[in-house]
Amino acid sequence: MPAYRVLVLGGYGFFGSRLVERLCRQPGLEVLVTGRSLPQAQARVQRLQASAVSSLRALALDINAPDFDAQLRSLAPAVAIHTCGPFQSQSYRVAEACIEARAHYIDLADGRDFVCGIHRLDAAAREAGVAVLSGASSVPALSSAAADHLSAGFERLHRIDIGISPGNKTERGLSTVQAILSYCGKPLPAAAGALRHGWVGRWAHRYPAPVGLRWLSPCDVPDLALLPQRYPGQPEVRFGAGLELKLLHAGMNLMAQLARWGWVRDWSRHANWLKRASDALRHFGTDAGAMHVCVTGLQALGRTTFRTWTLCATRGDGPYVPTLAAAALVRRLRAGDASLIGAQPCVGLLSLAEFARECEGLNIEMGETTGG
Repeated sequence: MPAYRVLVLGGYGFFGSRLVERLCRQPGLEVLVTGRSLPQAQARVQRLQASAVSSLRALALDINAPDFDAQLRSLAPAVAIHTCGPFQSQSYRVAEACIEARAHYIDLADGRDFVCGIHRLDAAAREAGVAVLSGASSVPALSSAAADHLSAGFERLHRIDIGISPGNKTERGLSTVQAILSYCGKPLPAAAGALRHGWVGRWAHRYPAPVGLRWLSPCDVPDLALLPQRYPGQPEVRFGAGLELKLLHAGMNLMAQLARWGWVRDWSRHANWLKRASDALRHFGTDAGAMHVCVTGLQALGRTTFRTWTLCATRGDGPYVPTLAAAALVRRLRAGDASLIGAQPCVGLLSLAEFARECEGLNIEMGETTGG
């Protein structure tokens, strides 16, 4: 049987390199590591070759090249995974090229408009018989899997609270910084009378050791638009992200206020020097990060209850978390899962058990608590 060909766009980048590493653990794959720089793609392949159980090949491929569509067709991948963020200002050119090439498409987008708008490609994807899946990342893929698990047995949900806080020593990618800064100080979708702005205000959440107490501030993610309509009661959804160092977090709060007042138009334009400034402080803090999802609502007999799921990543393994959904979806597509055909956000497509499988070998633990 020929190997199942998986093409990773941006395969030596911040998340792409980690995704390639996870895919190497799946036997029977041919993983194409691509990007604009062939030497960087080759270097990534060489680092992984000895431990890989799947085959690896390095190629130069630029998603912005005029002949990208033709190159994609010539490579004939079964699946193409788009990791080249930020996605907030991107078009659907890559997804459309995949549909034309009859290749399944997965992306790691967390931009609300990008992920929520993928439905517009549904008819074309179904006609081509391919899956077009957007948001195979920590949000909304993993967050919705946790919310689905926690909401079992509830008659009605009142609230879903989601938070992510990486360790300060954990490496961070430029595209992630650009994405975060793109909505700094900008209005976010929220329940009536609860207008929020990105990174304006903060609250505290205590994670299990070794993470501990972290500040969180509101951020823009697809979950704000996708989750309220998914559950009975149309719950209010709050999402917060946090920086481990209170100095950096307070700085983001100040930057958000400046943007809200109109003093700075778009902080993402300053992403390069802001990333350099934050990297200068990377020897402070820890390499431990966490994510949580908490649902509150009514269970049987009208009893108000909350359930919380928590993920803790240590030893710098937090950046692998956004790659787990794509690795799990490759398994499903290779098995011929027809339920994935069509274009849709990656909401409710994976279970927590599937994420746990992809965590094998990583310093990542999940747990659950109940109260009320």
